[in-house]
Amino acid sequence: MRLLLMSDTHLPKRAKQLPAPLLAELPHADVVFHAGDWVDTATLDLLESRSARLVGVYGNNDGPALRARLPEVAYAELGGLRFAVVHETGAAQGREARCAARYPDTDVLVFGHSHIPWDTTAPGGLRLLNPGSPTDRRRQPHCTYMTATVADGNLTDVELHRLPPRSVPS
Repeated sequence: MRLLLMSDTHLPKRAKQLPAPLLAELPHADVVFHAGDWVDTATLDLLESRSARLVGVYGNNDGPALRARLPEVAYAELGGLRFAVVHETGAAQGREARCAARYPDTDVLVFGHSHIPWDTTAPGGLRLLNPGSPTDRRRQPHCTYMTATVADGNLTDVELHRLPPRSVPS
């Protein structure tokens, strides 16, 4: 099972549209995760219409229309793994222990908010993944998203994809 992970798309404020390489991944993904801060409902509509399965949550920048359609935390069991998705997890310091305590029955936690890619494993085995942002790199060198594979109860092939810089019209 192929997974596509993204967060913090912030459309249309940070970009006018999702990057083409990210959109090209949609037909290959069995499940698409979005960890919040969509900002517009058009992105949710697009991903719902083009994804085999979408697991998403709202973020702190998402207004009432998105909050009416998305939960704060989403859960999914995929290929024998228990996933949770949430936008915010708090400060980086102590994140693993804090999230392991908050999501004790979870194997993989997908989160966003910081725009900083993250891939760690907490004591006890909880895997924490933040795909960064495909549209707003902030202080990072690249805009990013992640892909992964679930097979036989294992998460494998976790890959952070760096997007090329957007061209700025002159």
